[in-house]
Amino acid sequence: MKTIVFLEHHDSELQKGALGVLSKAASLGGDLTGVLVGAGVRELAAQAGKFGAGRVHVWDDPSVEAPLPQPRVDALATLVEEEGADTVLFAGSVLAADVAAGLAARLDAGLNWDLVDLEARGEELVGKRPALQDTVYVDVGWTSTPRLALFRSGAFDPSAGGGGEAEVREFSAELRDFSTVAAMVEQAHEESSGPALEEADVIVAGGRGLGEPEKFTLVEELAKAFGGAVGATRAVVDAGWYPYAHQIGQTGKTVSPKLYVAVGISGAIQHKVGMQSSSVIVSINKDANAPIFEYSDLAVVGDLHEIVPKLTELVRQKRGA
Repeated sequence: MKTIVFLEHHDSELQKGALGVLSKAASLGGDLTGVLVGAGVRELAAQAGKFGAGRVHVWDDPSVEAPLPQPRVDALATLVEEEGADTVLFAGSVLAADVAAGLAARLDAGLNWDLVDLEARGEELVGKRPALQDTVYVDVGWTSTPRLALFRSGAFDPSAGGGGEAEVREFSAELRDFSTVAAMVEQAHEESSGPALEEADVIVAGGRGLGEPEKFTLVEELAKAFGGAVGATRAVVDAGWYPYAHQIGQTGKTVSPKLYVAVGISGAIQHKVGMQSSSVIVSINKDANAPIFEYSDLAVVGDLHEIVPKLTELVRQKRGA
């Protein structure tokens, strides 16, 4: 099996999701290659070796600095042909989804998306995908190669245990005419003092149980004490209480932190879909019958306006913040 993993990077860092997929691919065995495309990215290639990549192909050029999908489709299509790769894997993100779809169309290849696992069964690969609003998991496969797979955000944790030094190979690809039509005129970055939602080990999320948008400061302070990120439910963002970029759920982001603290969240199935893979779920709600308690590791019944400030202070004391 010859596998290529698309290594997405932002702000001079390889993304946690891509490294997780790389670690998973390494556990399956075979010939494993990472691909980096951008400007000033060569030094990032060494990191990939720690997570299992035997070699990393690097296209380091100012012409492909902007995170646009089509030049990356050109790059991956070239490598698939040159390397004879039979599998291409992507971690879930907006850019990766665009690249995966474009590559599938270019190569007339099968793409399975929203996968949460992948295993080798003999000579075949079998993916696992949630269905029926995440109430069941189904096995999915491919009828031909190359096989393309896009994994759900947070599906795998990076593991740097068994890796070594990756061989770095420079390469370039011929850009199609239509790949140079689009240009990025500006790239805005959200002001944030904490980790990105998809990368955070701790997430504190707030729901309508907070009562009013001003009370979201309770969630923000607790997240800051943990060194984590802030999340929100769809009802909250639809009401204009918090930005859509922080929405967690079926129509928002899917996360899998080590600790998920739900504050004033009832736990509708749409929200559960986005956070149920968290390692530990702690819920704070005054309603003892809140659905979220059914899948929480720790349920705290009480007034969040009294509990959360005390919890924040305790966390600060423990962490010396």
